[in-house]
Amino acid sequence: MVLDDTLGQTQQVERNQFIIDGMLQMKLVMEKFYQYFTEIYADSDQRFIEQQGRKIFLLYLKPIINGTGNYYIEAQTRDARRTDIIIDYRGRQHIIELKLWRGEDYHQRGKQQLFEYLDYYGAETGYLLSFNFNKNKKTGIQEIVFGGKCIVEVVV
Repeated sequence: MVLDDTLGQTQQVERNQFIIDGMLQMKLVMEKFYQYFTEIYADSDQRFIEQQGRKIFLLYLKPIINGTGNYYIEAQTRDARRTDIIIDYRGRQHIIELKLWRGEDYHQRGKQQLFEYLDYYGAETGYLLSFNFNKNKKTGIQEIVFGGKCIVEVVV
């Protein structure tokens, strides 16, 4: 019984690091996911499909928002476009675009697509999670600011 209580307290502390003043700190979620993913898959040369990367991210995210927030996969906009993931946490939406690395041109189109989603939803910050399995990949986290909007880009 003590072990169960300790585990529950540990999970609560870990979840609480992402919630400040009742709001989800999405940038911190992305930074910690980067650390988590690189610890587990850094040396992996597996061929992933976008679905598997999405599942790993959602498995990481669910206990963080569980009970307070929801996520929507491929939410459709009025113009029939589909966002990859929208997290709704206490009325605030976080827009996340997931991409497999398929070259710089494809990557730039993904950024443009996310900027368009930010305009559509009236959001100032979005998140781009890129899964890059090239041998010479450059991973990391960076912020891209354009036209008053910000994208937090995480490349794993």
